[in-house]
Amino acid sequence: MKISHRYLFDMKEVLFDREWVKRQKRNFVLYEMRREVKVNGTLRYDVTKIYGRMLGKEFSKTFGHYHPGGFPEIYEVLKGRAIFLLQKPVRMDSRKIIHAIAVHAEKGTQVVIPPRYGHVTINPSRKVLVIANIVSSRFSSNYAPYKKFGGACYFFTKNGWVKNENYRVQNLEKREAGRIYEEDLKELIDNYEKIFWLEKPKKFPEKLLGKTGKR
Repeated sequence: MKISHRYLFDMKEVLFDREWVKRQKRNFVLYEMRREVKVNGTLRYDVTKIYGRMLGKEFSKTFGHYHPGGFPEIYEVLKGRAIFLLQKPVRMDSRKIIHAIAVHAEKGTQVVIPPRYGHVTINPSRKVLVIANIVSSRFSSNYAPYKKFGGACYFFTKNGWVKNENYRVQNLEKREAGRIYEEDLKELIDNYEKIFWLEKPKKFPEKLLGKTGKR
């Protein structure tokens, strides 16, 4: 298992409230990543803990990244509440977003990140959020576009959603997460036949997206 942390000052380029960040004198952990908690071939089961706090006017979140090669991913909320903010650009380094979705997820629900979507996980509360994921280890995440454009295409603040003006993006679609598999992800990683599509983007089962209802 590999443990790493993301600190406040690591996030300064992607936060909404830049003036608040400038005033901070203490660097502190925003979230903890435990990778390869379980492994099945080149698939890995990870656990991430995102602490509940405000970053100035914005709720705490992850940095945001894309998957080169279009590899999909699946998440599950283990504790707390989450918002998964997904965005699909015309190409990975483009400011033009052709689809943006905010998926609200409660404990026990699961969310799929489809091929070619970037994503950020937001903790919309003051409580700790713990999420698990299964993803292929056959690529390295690309964080550069999020840094280049100052975060995701939207920010979630105490006053609601605010559009990031560095992007060209239309309306934000809102959905409610559901349960995709009967098994928890910790069990599911041992059943390769059900999740082989995580390593084969062209085999991604589009029907899985139908499991997520509109909010």
